[in-house]
Amino acid sequence: MLSRVLLVCLSLSLYSSGSSLSCRWVDHKFRQHSRNSLDLIDTMAHNSTNTTEDAEVNFPNDLYRQASKASAEDKLSFTVQILEEMAALFEEDHSNASWEENTVDHFLIVVTQQADGLHSCIKSHGHKKKNKKLQMYFKRLSRHVLEQMGHSAESWELIRKEMKTHLMRADQLVLSLTN
Repeated sequence: MLSRVLLVCLSLSLYSSGSSLSCRWVDHKFRQHSRNSLDLIDTMAHNSTNTTEDAEVNFPNDLYRQASKASAEDKLSFTVQILEEMAALFEEDHSNASWEENTVDHFLIVVTQQADGLHSCIKSHGHKKKNKKLQMYFKRLSRHVLEQMGHSAESWELIRKEMKTHLMRADQLVLSLTN
């Protein structure tokens, strides 16, 4: 009995020490999912019939700068939050956008898989505090861009462009962990 307990403890310690900086999902799956989500959001642009003038949407560059200096676990938590907030945003009424519903559904699946996969890499699976400034940013997008513009095709195109930038920045943030 004691030898089994010792074996379990040894296995857990080897697993946790090996997973602190290296996460199998990031190493093997993240890049593929990242490319898929970017391809899908680009496809949504090709299906967009409306051109828009860019409204003033202040991208949270300062939050990305702070995240880039954070620990590996905090970088992952930040990226997971972005992906979860993005998925929630795309769950809103997008019927006025000229996107194919299959494309949006597939995009949501891929983004959710990315968030879940990255979340599995975070050692402390407990509820880490959400970044309040990031939450407020996404609320502003929902209220000040989508709601005030009546969830119009133009408002969704602004959101799509903004989310593409997030996907690219999140990709850079996660890939900085593998270098």
